[in-house]
Amino acid sequence: MAALPSLRQLQYLVKLAELRNFTRAAAACHVTQSTLSSGLKELESSLGARLVERDRQGVLLTPAGQEVVERARGLLAGASDLAQAASSAGSPMRGLLRLGAIPTIAPFVLPQLLQRQRKQYPDLRLALREDRTESLLERLEDGRLDFALLALPYDTGNLLVREICQDELLLVAPAGSVVSPRGNVALNARTAEHLLLLEEGHCLRQHTLQACRSKHTGGRVEGLEATSLLTLVQMAESGLGLALVPELAVRRGLLASTGLTAHRVGPPAPTRGIALVARSSTARETEFAALTTLIAQVCDAQPAAKTPTARPRSRPR
Repeated sequence: MAALPSLRQLQYLVKLAELRNFTRAAAACHVTQSTLSSGLKELESSLGARLVERDRQGVLLTPAGQEVVERARGLLAGASDLAQAASSAGSPMRGLLRLGAIPTIAPFVLPQLLQRQRKQYPDLRLALREDRTESLLERLEDGRLDFALLALPYDTGNLLVREICQDELLLVAPAGSVVSPRGNVALNARTAEHLLLLEEGHCLRQHTLQACRSKHTGGRVEGLEATSLLTLVQMAESGLGLALVPELAVRRGLLASTGLTAHRVGPPAPTRGIALVARSSTARETEFAALTTLIAQVCDAQPAAKTPTARPRSRPR
């Protein structure tokens, strides 16, 4: 039977793939460069394939090396979950938990989540990371995050997904520029022409485009692009267009001190789902359930918006 690669050898390869430099990869693994090089040679020997190419420009992975790296990330994450399960079997809700959140959720949920977590679970420490969905899922799958808070719909593969609530998308426009006697604004081709978008990589961009497609607005939405939700609001306030923004953000004061008003769209109203996701192999089921409950409480406890929000006289059931 051929010798199996060690987790340490796989860790060397994954870190080298991330940093593309032997010296930095060795430092990140807390070993000497010669130790890392020897470990990689042993890995190549045990697998019977060349994984790494070196040249003066840096480090390259062979096709076999790229495949091994992808598989190694899953193995390392699973091993981390195994170790976590053993260490926390008798003491859940303790120690460090790494939570990621997307930019259109993080500022409006995490501050209150931290307050509630510290009060109810003082022995649990949250390390937070704000990033786009694709990056968060990569970090989750290779073990650099424990959970991620993101918006659906999004392809989450085989991850464990717990949807927490539905977050309505509201149409934001300068006060008085959008008039609707029934309180709701129709999302039609004319409205879509003036929609501002977040740049590629933000899931809210896709949710906006999907809302337009579901309303049969016709044609493709082509608008100015913003790098963040705050910039999107500033562009709308400057008269550059309209925007669909999450009600979660509006109720948290996103439109405060602006001349913008949020209007409900529809019916049916465009929505996104707020969800907490984890690896299917996670050993932190207790923390996963507890955080889901705390986040649901935060979402339900949103204060009334300072900026008036147009509401329909009767909400459809």
